[in-house]
Amino acid sequence: MRKLAIVEFLSVDGVMQGLGSPDEDRNGGFEHGGWGMPFSAALGEVLSPDVGAQTSAYLFGRRTYEKMAGFWPTRPDTDPMAASLNATPKYIATRTLRDVAWSGATVLDGDVLEAVDDLKANGSGTIVVLGSGNLVRQLMRATLVDELRLFMHPLLLGTGKRLFGELPSPGSLRLEDIASTSLGTVALTYSVGRLLSSDTPVTIAQASAV
Repeated sequence: MRKLAIVEFLSVDGVMQGLGSPDEDRNGGFEHGGWGMPFSAALGEVLSPDVGAQTSAYLFGRRTYEKMAGFWPTRPDTDPMAASLNATPKYIATRTLRDVAWSGATVLDGDVLEAVDDLKANGSGTIVVLGSGNLVRQLMRATLVDELRLFMHPLLLGTGKRLFGELPSPGSLRLEDIASTSLGTVALTYSVGRLLSSDTPVTIAQASAV
């Protein structure tokens, strides 16, 4: 049985849009692209040196896959992230994309949630989702997510696409690890508990879940 982990880089107000470059994602008139770059130099302070060692597969939505496939295959294996991404199986949740040139990439067939459930049931290690906000929201609603790894940059953007959408009911989180960089980014790792039924009262302990 494999664990499914979501890895996201966010502003404090939860924005994930346009992290890396000015033209990465201008949907909705977003004008703050590249907001995460000033904080990237210090991420090595909180990223494990054996990044990807426990990752047995990556999972992307179509837009994130196309962005990643346009960059990482050209990076040398001396970059630990490139080495992991290029050598590890990659699965893409898409209804429109069929031509995937990145080595080791596969388009998921049939119902996406059923396909992800099958991926979790087979093999070992961790399936890591990077970016892919629409897909993450589907996975959260289907209670398929086991872990959240959130890198919160010390910035309020006030506009842009947020990571989390509506859930059918509250869910519990347990704080597993916390670290910070010299530039103020906070790395938070949470294990994700079950979603609570709509008629179950939410206690303070469940809400904080630490």
